[in-house]
Amino acid sequence: MVETGSIEQSIRAGLACTHVEVRGDGTHFEAVIVSPEFAGLSRVKQHQLVYGALGGRMREEIHALSMQTFSPEEWAKR
Repeated sequence: MVETGSIEQSIRAGLACTHVEVRGDGTHFEAVIVSPEFAGLSRVKQHQLVYGALGGRMREEIHALSMQTFSPEEWAKR
């Protein structure tokens, strides 16, 4: 069973983040991720950066990941 903390660590290790919040049941997860690297990118590109940070874990350990991604400016406007 995958722990939410280990997913958060993987995201933080592969992506400069100012906020990461991961919830889930061991196979299905939801994440809120705020990174300056997202500025000016489409949601698809932002999600690709997160998938890149997670690497093979998406194929091997994590069955589903729903995510909301924001630049710090977008996050501040919420």
